[in-house]
Amino acid sequence: QVQLVESGGGLVQAGGSLRLSCAAAGYTFSRLHMGWFRQAPGKEREFVATISRSGASTYYADSVQGRFTISRDNAKNMVYLQMNSLKPEDSANYYCAGTTGWVSVRPAEYDHWGQGTQVTVSS
Repeated sequence: QVQLVESGGGLVQAGGSLRLSCAAAGYTFSRLHMGWFRQAPGKEREFVATISRSGASTYYADSVQGRFTISRDNAKNMVYLQMNSLKPEDSANYYCAGTTGWVSVRPAEYDHWGQGTQVTVSS
């Protein structure tokens, strides 16, 4: 069973930056494609970014392209989300997720989820 634990969320002013981290345990991390998703109150969970097993391929939602960067360190079993130029609409609970299947933007394709970390961007 894969355990995923996010950290790094918090309160930041618009235009600021945060770096989210996700620690993985219980599985060969390098076999997992990883993704970040977010969910705001009253809204569906939405795709933010994904990264392939090797880290060679990344893909972003249009809403974060150019502002967010996903990365991973397979030696440390970690995946990161660097968030710059944050906007109030980025406020949400952020989840990391892993899949042994194909890289996907659909939450349903991910087998393993963390508990989430809250990001709040004030205007």
